[in-house]
Amino acid sequence: MAGYISLCTKRDNGLNIRQIALFGVLGALTFGAKVAMSGLPNIEPVSLLVMLFGAVFGWKALYPVMLYVAMEILLYGINFWNINYLYVWPILVAISILLRKTQKPVIWALVAGAFGLCFGLLCAPVYMVVGGSFSYGIRWWLAGIGFDCLHAGGNFIMVLVLFAPLRKALERLYLG
Repeated sequence: MAGYISLCTKRDNGLNIRQIALFGVLGALTFGAKVAMSGLPNIEPVSLLVMLFGAVFGWKALYPVMLYVAMEILLYGINFWNINYLYVWPILVAISILLRKTQKPVIWALVAGAFGLCFGLLCAPVYMVVGGSFSYGIRWWLAGIGFDCLHAGGNFIMVLVLFAPLRKALERLYLG
């Protein structure tokens, strides 16, 4: 019992009970927000939330992000597009960690827009393997570039408007 309690209390690199609960809620919120906006083509709040998690939580952002990915797989089954999520979202977490000292919303919005524009390109390696050739992955990416443009625009606007206030709220929740 003592070992279990020590696992659930704050340690140097571990999670405390409050963080476990917060990350669970945020992972589910990310999934729910995406489902709620699923009627819009490639306009989603996931990029915004992943960036917020990386900026506020550092590498612990991977907990709610991977919970979100697990929920996608549980609901929709494993497929090529959610395999991409296993590496694409951690890339955005890493970028957000590198930029976490940045306070200018326009910088965050530009990064979010660029990420949305590059999303298909980041997913193309899986399709190169599945399609059996480099050219298949490139053709797949180019066929979806219009959706990447929508993704970029949606990301830019959402992050420009919501990143700063949501970051303040999330920092208050996380830091107490």
